[in-house]
Amino acid sequence: MSDYMFMLENHLNSEQARFLAALEAACDLANTKVFLAGGAMRDMLGGFPLRDLDFVVEGPAIKLARELAEKTGASIVSTDELRKSVEMLLPRGAAISLSMARSEKYLKAGGKPHVSPATMYEDLLCRDFTINAIALSLSRASRGLLMDPTNGLADIERRELRAVSNYSFYNDPVRLWRLIRLKVRLGFAIEERTAAQYANARDAEMEKHIAPQSLLEQLRATANESNPAEVLKALDEERLLAAVSPSLTGPRLNLQGFAKLLKARQLVPFGVEMQVDNFVLLLQLLTEKLTPKEKSAMLAAIGAGKAESAALAKLAASAKKLEKTLKSPTLQKPSLLYEAASREPGETILFLFMNTSQRMVADRIRNYLMKYLPAAIEVTDREIEAEGLTPDTPKFAKRKAEKIRIRLDARPRKPAPEQEPAETAPVSATASRRLI
Repeated sequence: MSDYMFMLENHLNSEQARFLAALEAACDLANTKVFLAGGAMRDMLGGFPLRDLDFVVEGPAIKLARELAEKTGASIVSTDELRKSVEMLLPRGAAISLSMARSEKYLKAGGKPHVSPATMYEDLLCRDFTINAIALSLSRASRGLLMDPTNGLADIERRELRAVSNYSFYNDPVRLWRLIRLKVRLGFAIEERTAAQYANARDAEMEKHIAPQSLLEQLRATANESNPAEVLKALDEERLLAAVSPSLTGPRLNLQGFAKLLKARQLVPFGVEMQVDNFVLLLQLLTEKLTPKEKSAMLAAIGAGKAESAALAKLAASAKKLEKTLKSPTLQKPSLLYEAASREPGETILFLFMNTSQRMVADRIRNYLMKYLPAAIEVTDREIEAEGLTPDTPKFAKRKAEKIRIRLDARPRKPAPEQEPAETAPVSATASRRLI
């Protein structure tokens, strides 16, 4: 096993490892080469948290993604027919990207590219920045082989952002936004020539050619950053946020709201998985200080559809309903509070914590996140399987819920009182001589 494969396997959780095994088996059966590439390789090699997995195949990616979704239980979130790529979510929330190795040629600045199948090597040469142009082979014959045609590994070590091509920002102007986001997130410097290319593209007002769908994708990526406020502040300083809405600047950029969101996120203990739609929270905070007309214009500028609008409307209504539930005096037992909160999506819980004026509600959310949720995940599926029950059956789910309820409601054991040592009678001189 190569050092890179060892590094990858140490970054994967059990669900991701199972998906990777299924992907490798499917590609081996179809005699298709498969690689890990892009942001996943950048984060793994740079020592950053591995947020999602980006796989590239030299073959039909969309068909393969549909087959894997059936085998692994993953859900397909979106499909890009032009670039032959698919975004997927595993059952426990891990993000997966599966795309075809491709070559992209742009006939005009900011226009749609002409996409054609290519080798992985050619694919890497069409990418945005060198740190994203690294791939690791997962195919049986070359497993663990690193491909780095633009010397991106050296740029990771130097902590530097360097464009792959002189025309990177002209071919795909959304890379202007991505450059600033990566600079803030990674803390990297922008290489001198790349900085000049960026300045030239800004002088040419290339940001006006960013497609709405590309803005939507970048906002989704910004929502998943550990501190979205820092990214948005930097984008505002670069006057790039105006592409989303000219009104999102100065005091109308809701940085105070994002600070509250950051504090709410910090309540979730490390290692506790809670699925949260960060994007709907970001949209809520961005539009909070806008007029209805400005809000509609912003949603149109990023190509948001009925799904995003419905999610925004649902968030406030769900939070109000949950607040009413959590104020109920009947939620005296920890298990009842856990069951009430666990029925709601993570974004509803965080949004309510940020906005409630009820001390009881805030305290109950804090207890749920910091005490009851960590205690509940200690009841594992393996523990229930040991009782002879089959996973994904009603009896299995019922027994697991019962064990969680018992664990949460169990009274903590009181420590046994320390016993004081018994007093001993003084030993006479005669007795002491006998003992000796």
